[in-house]
Amino acid sequence: MSDSFFEPAKPSNPFGNPAVVGLGAFGLTTMMLQFHNLGWIGLGPVLSLGFIFGGAVQMMAGFQEQKMGNNFGYAAFCSYGAFWISLCAYLLGSTSGIKMLALNENDLGWLLFGWSLFTVGLWFASLWVSKAMFLTFSTLMIGFVSLVLVNWGHPELKSFAAWDLIVCALLAWYMMSHIILRSLSGSDILPVGKPFMG
Repeated sequence: MSDSFFEPAKPSNPFGNPAVVGLGAFGLTTMMLQFHNLGWIGLGPVLSLGFIFGGAVQMMAGFQEQKMGNNFGYAAFCSYGAFWISLCAYLLGSTSGIKMLALNENDLGWLLFGWSLFTVGLWFASLWVSKAMFLTFSTLMIGFVSLVLVNWGHPELKSFAAWDLIVCALLAWYMMSHIILRSLSGSDILPVGKPFMG
């Protein structure tokens, strides 16, 4: 597997690492949604970031990962970019007044359940990437499952899910910073840890 996530830029390579944008977008959008879930902000910032940064820009990073031969980055960034666009479309559609598009906690629970199952696959694959990536996907998986339970009758878990996913967002930014600082300094200033497997 091409490890474009953590390889420093080579002088002969004119391209930057798309993971810095993908991880940045994933982290910021995830964090904003949790600020909303904690009651600190409205949905406006979540929707705008979800459509543009977390959605379109993260998908662009995924397509750049595909060009670099990184199937993990390709799957993760394109998929979660699509997740943000579809989630924001669902939330926006629920305000249209059309009955079939109305926000429904049961339906939202099933939507998040599907993404929980999808995340399990990437969580397992992250064992071959790095310890930091494994921790990121572990917190993401816990967050998805917690939000499923929130929508299926356990609202008391909402704050736990929000704080767990804020940690997930910060881990994504940690990896983003690792890549940037390593390419600038040539040193592993923020280590991500060797993978558990491989």
